[in-house]
Amino acid sequence: MDREKSYRAAERGSPLEIVGLGLAIVDVVLRVERMPTWDDPRGLEDFTLTNGGPAGTACFVTSTFGLETGFVDTVGSDSLAEHRRRSLDETGVDTSRMVRREGPEDHVVVVWVDAGTGERTFSFRRGFLSQPLRPTDLDREYITSANILHLDGSHHEAALQAARWMHESGGIVVMDGSATDRPIPDNIRRLVSETDYLICGSGFGHQLTGETDLQRAGRAMLELGPRVVVQTEGKNGCYTTSRDQQFHTPAFEVEVIDTTGAGDVFHGAYLVGLAKQWELQRIAAFASAVAALHCTVLGNRQGIPSMAEVEALISDREAAVQS
Repeated sequence: MDREKSYRAAERGSPLEIVGLGLAIVDVVLRVERMPTWDDPRGLEDFTLTNGGPAGTACFVTSTFGLETGFVDTVGSDSLAEHRRRSLDETGVDTSRMVRREGPEDHVVVVWVDAGTGERTFSFRRGFLSQPLRPTDLDREYITSANILHLDGSHHEAALQAARWMHESGGIVVMDGSATDRPIPDNIRRLVSETDYLICGSGFGHQLTGETDLQRAGRAMLELGPRVVVQTEGKNGCYTTSRDQQFHTPAFEVEVIDTTGAGDVFHGAYLVGLAKQWELQRIAAFASAVAALHCTVLGNRQGIPSMAEVEALISDREAAVQS
């Protein structure tokens, strides 16, 4: 951290290591045997009211692992909005730069979880993200006081401005490219060009580059701006591509209860490794282990493991490989 950043951090009280700019969401998680219909509404096995969102969950994870973390998003003015903010505050995430919008909280999603497979589908509240962050809402000094900026592709114009500020200050930009089977819009392509570490879900690389092979897609994405690309492929693990190496990290085998937020948790754990300046192989293994253990419980931010639990899972696999 340079002298100017250290000075601004000292004014705030403690240095930020990570700032997330994106979505924190209230999740209503319903675990069902089958999707309900008007004629057959039965089949609800379990439910929980929890909190999610790509960047919000990633920041929750980094703070859980002890990193000084800030988060920027819009927030409504009702009691549900207070609940959403408090869910981050209680974990130590600084929400002082969240931007209030008058009216009911609109960051609400119902998550339907298949009890048999752990797979899920989503229902978004009407008006979801109808009042995004604007560049004029941002505090430049706050954002650039951190070493790493994490984006999830939302609040496009504000995110692009924040990424450019971060690079001007010498910081690192990490972006969550969501799994998709649709063409990548221009605003996301612009964000990719301002990204240092692109962590993307299944299909994102193909839609961005036209390449179907994961290795070729990884190399093609490097040409668009990132210096490291990580493609997450669920049970098939993740594939990392940098300027001088390319490798595969297998997924960890666990009993899956709910995959909701697995990618978001992976991103948060990856940020932990980046902040600690680990080598890429260690970061990928750590993020994969944290995401796997998270999938053994119901709920987006539930079941974030301890460092000891993660290290034990990694050690068990290393021992099995050597035996």
